[in-house]
Amino acid sequence: MTEPYEPAPPVSADRNGVSAEQRQWAMFAHLSALLGGLLTAGWGASVGCVLGPLLIWLLKRETMPFVDDQAKEALNFNITVAAIMVVLFLIGVLTLGIGFLLVGPLMAILGLVALVFIIVAAVKANDGIAYRYPFAIRLVK
Repeated sequence: MTEPYEPAPPVSADRNGVSAEQRQWAMFAHLSALLGGLLTAGWGASVGCVLGPLLIWLLKRETMPFVDDQAKEALNFNITVAAIMVVLFLIGVLTLGIGFLLVGPLMAILGLVALVFIIVAAVKANDGIAYRYPFAIRLVK
């Protein structure tokens, strides 16, 4: 005999005590760095990566605690990556372009690592889990 079918209980809108709206905005805070980098690649991708998380943090910091935390985390990480990229670029320029043989691959690797970390952070934030990037200078507290 088969047992009667019982539907699964409905999934709660709150995961880990974080509302769906907060999880979505926190995810946007992380992913906005990618969008900012794509949109401003012509005049300074390092600046564009900071703008999205900064805007979300400024708009939502007082009303959504989880978004405040995650947007600050995204902002600090992207400031760190931007600073490293600027230093690497300056090394390349100051060595009259010869340094780009070394820093070019380093910049590409850093870009790929940042992409992976940002995607992981966005997924974790969407699950309601506070994500901490492995390397980030905590300038915004």
